Amino acid sequence: MVFSTPIFLFCFLVLTLLVYYVVPRRFRNLVLLCASLLFYYWGEQAYVVIMFLSTAIDFTHGLLVERCKKRDNDRGARLAVASSILFNLALLFFFKYWDFIAGSLQAMGLTFMPVLNIHLPIGISFYTFQTMSYTIDVYRGDARAQRSILNFGTFVTLFPQLIAGPIIKYKDLGDQIDSRDTSTEKFASGVQIFMVGLAKKLLIANNVGMLWDSYKAMAPADLTVAGAWLGVLAFTFQIYFDFSGYSDMATGLGRMLGFEFLPNFNYPYISKSITEFWRRWHISLSTWFREYLYIPLGGNRCSKARWMFNLLVVWTATGIWHGASWNYLLWGLYFFCLLMAEKFFLLKLLEKAPALVRHLYTLFFVVVSWAIFAIEDFGHLTAYLKVMFGLGGVPLSDGALVYYLTGYLPVLCAAALASTPLGVTAYQKLPRRAAQVSGAVLILAGLVLCTAYLVDGTYNPFLYFRF
Repeated sequence: MVFSTPIFLFCFLVLTLLVYYVVPRRFRNLVLLCASLLFYYWGEQAYVVIMFLSTAIDFTHGLLVERCKKRDNDRGARLAVASSILFNLALLFFFKYWDFIAGSLQAMGLTFMPVLNIHLPIGISFYTFQTMSYTIDVYRGDARAQRSILNFGTFVTLFPQLIAGPIIKYKDLGDQIDSRDTSTEKFASGVQIFMVGLAKKLLIANNVGMLWDSYKAMAPADLTVAGAWLGVLAFTFQIYFDFSGYSDMATGLGRMLGFEFLPNFNYPYISKSITEFWRRWHISLSTWFREYLYIPLGGNRCSKARWMFNLLVVWTATGIWHGASWNYLLWGLYFFCLLMAEKFFLLKLLEKAPALVRHLYTLFFVVVSWAIFAIEDFGHLTAYLKVMFGLGGVPLSDGALVYYLTGYLPVLCAAALASTPLGVTAYQKLPRRAAQVSGAVLILAGLVLCTAYLVDGTYNPFLYFRF
């Protein structure tokens, strides 16, 4: 079950909210836990057992860490944290990376690891990181150990962000799990944010995604330079509106239920450097790696060589977190090299350049990065990049480019505009009454359009489900 389906919107969500607000407050976490487990079971069936296992193990480890800390047994607390981390990483490794490593070894003639053809559980990259943060936060004193396994299970399985984030640290949500406020105004703002995310997903991401799929399916010999760039540009918009749309829907759902999630995107495509881009893109992942990997490794308070090593580890981890394929590792290392160049000399040069030049520089390297990210087959990726840069005598354009550009120009323009804060800024400048009326009209219109699209459309993937 995904957010952008009629059964979620008009059955699951309506019933969940109805029961949630009808029952006494003390039973709301139980309602959420049951609803979240049902939500996950709908898509994974047997793998819901992993949720029970992860909840039980990390819950007991959190209590063990706190008990050891109270007894000044720091060694025991560290062992408990290490045990929790090892369990979560082992879970992630087995389901996500076993077959990839086994297949790579077998390609080299090493057969001691069998390929098991394991199905990747939905959302495992997100909820394992969240549960790892719990025991670490308890050890650091940033959060208290949760005494109620029901409340902790609610944190682990919380359906608004269970499948594709944002990655929520326990210290940011623990108090809200125990007690949270709800109000009509908060609920209404949640509906508004949810509808923005739904529109991003259905009206923009899905449409430009079909354009990217058309170009990705073409043989390299059939591509043109302009066509290859148009295809990657479509994916550039697709992945942003798909993922930020999901994050908006998660944030909106959270508000409807009384939660406040931290923002996950902040208009990354208006950035004027790669450094700035990564402050605006997938903020929860960047924050997680900074707090739980980069800083524990020593951050930048060390020698220059060690600092570079720390960044290399972080960006290697960032790459392979996204998927069990060599192109994701290459994608992470690509950004590591760009960030190193900026930190050593490029940022100083960019500061002297006009804003437009800095913006175009950032967009160029970001768009190229999405080609690396989107194409897992190295042969296809190499051929596609060659076409993008005009190598091999490929034509500049053809009739297909004109056809696709004509058909998709309106949605591409809408995507470009929606990638900037211009619309939000204009809305915020409206008088209060005008903003309320126009907001209500836009929500209603968005619901009608999105519902019509759901009834008629069949293309509705969520890209980050497989990460």
